Amino acid sequence: MRVVVIGAGLGGLTLAHGLRREGIDVAVYERDASAGRPQGISLHVDERGAEALRACLPLSHVAMVEATTGGPRERTLELSEVDGELAVTGTRVSGARPGRQVHRPLLKAVLLTDLDDVVRFGAEFTRFEHRADGTVRVWFADGRTDTADVLVGADGIGSAVRREYLPGVRVADSGRRMLMGATPLRAVLGTGLPGLVGDDPAAAQVRGTTMVVGVLRFTESPVSARSRWLPALRHSAVDRLEDYVMWALPVTGEQPDPHRAELPEALRLLVTEAWPDVTVTLRIGRIPPPPPWPAGPVTLIGDAIHLAPGFGGNLAMRDAHRLSEALASVHRGRAGLLEAIGGYEDTMRRTSFVPVPVAVSR
Repeated sequence: MRVVVIGAGLGGLTLAHGLRREGIDVAVYERDASAGRPQGISLHVDERGAEALRACLPLSHVAMVEATTGGPRERTLELSEVDGELAVTGTRVSGARPGRQVHRPLLKAVLLTDLDDVVRFGAEFTRFEHRADGTVRVWFADGRTDTADVLVGADGIGSAVRREYLPGVRVADSGRRMLMGATPLRAVLGTGLPGLVGDDPAAAQVRGTTMVVGVLRFTESPVSARSRWLPALRHSAVDRLEDYVMWALPVTGEQPDPHRAELPEALRLLVTEAWPDVTVTLRIGRIPPPPPWPAGPVTLIGDAIHLAPGFGGNLAMRDAHRLSEALASVHRGRAGLLEAIGGYEDTMRRTSFVPVPVAVSR
């Protein structure tokens, strides 16, 4: 069996590891260069994502991820101003499950490790064609082609695979925008904010503005963790990493100016001292759940077919785990291809569609 995956994001790379672990021939094609495009710096990994990583990745990769997470996140704090100072005034029920924060670029670098012979960068998917023998032929903008038993669209919200395969499934844009970024922890140590929120995410509602913050203190230094667990990981993925505060701020307009927001000093410093190269604007959208489609040798995972607020990476990795198991059953002769893909898609439709607006990269 040969599988072609379009998209080298968290889901596509987790799938590649899972398939290769099962002895299945897999190739991943990514439109962007190896540096990729900005997608935010942090990801809250709950048990769904963690289970998928443990099932699909080599033990050394899993150990590297787990060594560089933040502390346990059990609840979402509510922050308000009390006598002119930020204070925890309660907790809120949110859609996030307990988990730990991870540095998203580091997680992706770990996933790319040892996949040099699998991932092809700078390869823009253009179209596919069903062949008479049941396989799928895939074309790329540079003239390359490939043929596989299964084509997987793991190419995110703007999925070119989805546009061709399920043209009626479209993203609805709410018109709302959110600015996300990260700030070195050292820049706000004197404000008391890191000690106030600990490892839990916090939502501050102050002066007419809502801002979400979360501190990531690496459990182990990424440099020492690399040396101990995954020496094959490229040096540049860990050399300059330090503890930081992730933040998200609702904004209006196509070119928002967060510096104008009325914020307490601690929150204002998060914006003014943020790393500019990891600050990204997200648009808020959703993919309405589509009616079931017949199973075939083309399928989709992650944001290419469903979106979820704050935990889409977990669902993408869970999709990858489930699909790798389904295709492994075909590889072992325990199931037919369409039966396995249909079973995966039925489960995904039941468990992964979230009918609310969510944040997606511009």
